[in-house]
Amino acid sequence: MKDVSANADAKRLAGEAAAELVKSGMVVGLGTGSTVAWTIKRLGERIKEEGLEILGVPTSFQAENLAITSGIKLTTLNSHPILDLAIDGADQVDSSLYVIKGGGAAHTREKVVACSARKFVIVADESKYVEKLTWPVPVEVLPFAARLVERRLTDLGGKPVLRLGKMKDGPVITDNGNFVMDVNFGAIVDPAALAAKISQIPGVVEHGIFDNLDDLYLARASGVEIIGRR
Repeated sequence: MKDVSANADAKRLAGEAAAELVKSGMVVGLGTGSTVAWTIKRLGERIKEEGLEILGVPTSFQAENLAITSGIKLTTLNSHPILDLAIDGADQVDSSLYVIKGGGAAHTREKVVACSARKFVIVADESKYVEKLTWPVPVEVLPFAARLVERRLTDLGGKPVLRLGKMKDGPVITDNGNFVMDVNFGAIVDPAALAAKISQIPGVVEHGIFDNLDDLYLARASGVEIIGRR
């Protein structure tokens, strides 16, 4: 039986270890998820304990609320278009450091923040680390183009499913006013090629395959492993 408390402790260690990358004067992208939440909380502690001075750009409502609660001053990409660092969570990471994100339907904003940063770091527990990506790929779609996108994703070998709300009737609507399709491609042998093909479909706003990860802070039961791009 899996030791839940040990896994939670490992997540905390990974999240807090990534927080040590942040130095005073930095502008930092703040991601979403249970592991990166420890990063945000630790940054709040460092602000109180060390007088750390940073600005944060949150990727979601959840991250924004936690950052405010933790005492982190916030800014926007309009004010600070180039970030020093972005730290985020993941749904799945493969051995070549390709990432699937978007379980919270925020992957478009998460990708914009990640690509605006000089360095992009993911914090995740070891259950998210796999040899090949198999997680369904979230795809943000213009509602007007939903049927076309669905057909084209099927032509690529995917099985698209429109993401529905849990506490409301109808589809999930992103912060950008769009639909999300979760697309099962099975084992993804070539993430870069698949990402390029999805991006070419008219009506696709953004997909959840990330190819710009620099370092993975991986929470294992034995401690934190830092895996850099080869």
